[in-house]
Amino acid sequence: MVAVATSAAREARNRNVLLNRLRHEAGIDVRIISGRDEARLIYMGVATGIQIGEKQAVIIDIGGGSTEIAIGGQHTSCHLESLLLGSIRLTNLFFSRDDEKPVTKKKYARIRDHVREVIVPALPGLSSHQFDIAIGSSGTIINLSEIAMKTGEGITTPETGLSRSELARVAALLCSLPLPARRKVPGINPERGDIIICGAAILETLMEALSIDRIFSTQRGLQDGLLADYLTRMEEVPLIDSVSPRERSVLQLARSCGINEHHARTVARLAQELFSSGKQCGLHAYSSPEEELLVYATFLHDVGSFISYHNHHIHSYYVIRNTDIPGFLPRELLMMAFIARYHRKKPPKKRTFAVLPLEAGDRERIRVLSALLRMAESLDRSHAGLIRHARFLSTSPTGAVLEITAVGECQLELSGIENEADHFGRVFGKTLITRIVTADLEELHEWTGNYPALLTHPGKM
Repeated sequence: MVAVATSAAREARNRNVLLNRLRHEAGIDVRIISGRDEARLIYMGVATGIQIGEKQAVIIDIGGGSTEIAIGGQHTSCHLESLLLGSIRLTNLFFSRDDEKPVTKKKYARIRDHVREVIVPALPGLSSHQFDIAIGSSGTIINLSEIAMKTGEGITTPETGLSRSELARVAALLCSLPLPARRKVPGINPERGDIIICGAAILETLMEALSIDRIFSTQRGLQDGLLADYLTRMEEVPLIDSVSPRERSVLQLARSCGINEHHARTVARLAQELFSSGKQCGLHAYSSPEEELLVYATFLHDVGSFISYHNHHIHSYYVIRNTDIPGFLPRELLMMAFIARYHRKKPPKKRTFAVLPLEAGDRERIRVLSALLRMAESLDRSHAGLIRHARFLSTSPTGAVLEITAVGECQLELSGIENEADHFGRVFGKTLITRIVTADLEELHEWTGNYPALLTHPGKM
């Protein structure tokens, strides 16, 4: 067991008594961590579960007694800060226990002035680092986002994040209500009704000071960081930064469903080759975001088999859409679910997407990507890995030439790709022309592209 104590224990006069009693009476050895170490662990918790990529992120966690801020990329933080600002701390400072009245504009302004005074010494360090995205990891920020979603007009969604203007609207709404009514505001956690205003004041002031236009919330935080930190200290476990959070999440879901990893890797590799070569010869104009979703959806296309092989494509859709896979937006999960859904049987129809939260062009993306997955799947029908490569060589206004490098007898695969020719023609408006090349039986495919965990390493993750 790994147990840590944060702000309240850091400042408690009797912290040694507390630690001794926990050790002797409960058998729990608790470690008090510093504010900076808390910020480091929160950063690890978020960065190992959310795809930051090449961007820099500022991560804010508003706790009861302190607020932690971390700035960094996917694998390394460059600045850590801990401020004596917390929703409970400020509530105790500005409100009496029996104060249930609405909060005046003057009082809310006083709370924000206090927040400004506390953050001023930290601003030079924070402002010296640029960032592209802001992420909030605390219950306070999650709850403020929920309130904005439930009381707004669709302006705030998980995809758009919480804007500074929407936060100001929510803060004004909360301040206008007495405590009993505040606890009933749509989206609020009633237990936070008394401390949520100070949490809003901290967040609003920080967003203003750091020029943050909008912030995205996540459930990940300190607890996830403790686990990630623990795993990095174990020699037998690969480094957590060896693969991206999204790859790790996909791999964990796939393994929990007991998929055939060899088949999944083969089909994902072939799908990526079809996508990449298709783009190079003008078959489609999609880029990295679509390629990434295709590879992940392909690796997961058979996860529904653990429910039943019969109609497993439909079960795969259900599993992907209804699983909270860390690192993905709801829209991305929906697209991945549809791509996996249509890897076999009937292709998608227009009415399928009529009332779903997809962006303009997503239906066509799903048609194209699922068509490539269908082709890749057909090229490993025997699950024997007989197709080494599948690459589009050229396209013309009427046709597309696909070169298939094969080993051994692969009649099932060749028959499968032949069966996909009609669907290919409907999606791309071209006749599929296949060319078969025989490969050396000993030839091994050396992968040098992205997605190393999914396409090359069969070891534990």
